[in-house]
Amino acid sequence: MPPVQTITTEKARMLIWDVPIRLFHWSLVGLLAFSWWSGEQHAMDWHRRSGYAILALLIFRIYWGFFGGRTARFVQFVRGPRATIGYIRSFASGSYATTPGHNPIGGWSVVLMLASLMVMVVAGLFSVDVDGLESGPLADYVSFDQGRLAAATHHIMFNLLLALVALHVLAILFYLIGLRHDLITPMIHGRRRVDTPTPVGDLGASAWKAAIGVLIAGACTYAIAQGFRL
Repeated sequence: MPPVQTITTEKARMLIWDVPIRLFHWSLVGLLAFSWWSGEQHAMDWHRRSGYAILALLIFRIYWGFFGGRTARFVQFVRGPRATIGYIRSFASGSYATTPGHNPIGGWSVVLMLASLMVMVVAGLFSVDVDGLESGPLADYVSFDQGRLAAATHHIMFNLLLALVALHVLAILFYLIGLRHDLITPMIHGRRRVDTPTPVGDLGASAWKAAIGVLIAGACTYAIAQGFRL
């Protein structure tokens, strides 16, 4: 790991998002859009494949939340009530400052988004359509009525995700217009200017750890897609 250098300027430009996080983010955006389109077109084979890809991304993201770059780790951005309330009060007091990684509100929004996505995908794995012709790979493990309940849950969670995405976009616009804080381009090139001198160094996003995460996500998704009948 290269030595840490301290930036003494008022606004330091630093790397805050590692490559796997950026790939995860934009891949998820594309796959969610494709899943919506394939579902609307009743192209269930493609819808199912897209769901498997989203599942693999989620498994990787959970893994990366423990072993990824420091801004990607849950321990770095999942904060307690005191930190979250203090962050909210900073808007009113005028003491708001940009921070590396997710702020406390952003951290909890990530947790909520990941949890909602996981519920939606898992429900899809057990779902059965009304005719019993289309079903998820794990539908054989539940009754028909339970499979229909899973299908309804899958649909409800997708609508909830649409609401969460809308809130996410509104939050981005609030930061961009109200606070002059761009959240989009850093997720493209990985860098952001922060308001306070911050040590800048390697995020700790190891390539071999990322490779292990990809293998784990791929293996788990394959096993699930086969209904654990290997």
